[in-house]
Amino acid sequence: MSPLQILCAILVPLLWGCQFVVIKIAVADFPPLFLLALRSTAIAAVLLPFAGLPRRQERKPVLWISLFMGGLNFSFAFIGLAHGAASVAGVAMQLTTPFAVLLAWPMLGEKLSWQVITGIAIAFVGVVLTAAGPGPVAILPVLLITGSALSLAIGSILVKRSGPFEPMKLLAWMSVLTVPQVLAMSVLFEGGQLASLHTATEPGWLALLYTIALGGIAGFGIWFWLIARCSIARVAP
Repeated sequence: MSPLQILCAILVPLLWGCQFVVIKIAVADFPPLFLLALRSTAIAAVLLPFAGLPRRQERKPVLWISLFMGGLNFSFAFIGLAHGAASVAGVAMQLTTPFAVLLAWPMLGEKLSWQVITGIAIAFVGVVLTAAGPGPVAILPVLLITGSALSLAIGSILVKRSGPFEPMKLLAWMSVLTVPQVLAMSVLFEGGQLASLHTATEPGWLALLYTIALGGIAGFGIWFWLIARCSIARVAP
């Protein structure tokens, strides 16, 4: 990896790590799935005018990527953060790395060294120790964040296997396809969506703006750019 790629690979988890705290603020004002629908709609609205249509061979992969990296990943993450601690969620989300490296073996043919296998084992132990204490930790939110990490890892593998994509085009259409998925779930399982638009506080709106601009457009744009140029086994850790 070049120095620029390493810098970008450090910047992404910084943006996403801050996002865990920010989402925790936002879900105090908005229902989690409705918040995700607002986020995805805004990202799509910003990027679509510049994105262009996906090519025929890109359409099916983008649909699957939107399911795992958009709908499932963020639904699990936002609901988990609504009911759990942001600090524990931030650690559990790091399971994306071992999940991605493990999946890259059968799906991309990337071989695992003993150093990588050791690192994966340490990562899983670290999450277990974090979730175990000190103090009481709700298990369900941790499981939801773990599901989010697995979904993000699967989505990243699909991006690598089906790409390279134009990062902003992929993010735009992934967001478009995520909106109906999460909006339908919000209608079925949540309430107070319209009321939240009137009662949301300034910190809640600023938190939503962060997830759109920095956690979403900047974070995923850089991530897709990295995936296209580096192996998953290198860039994910």
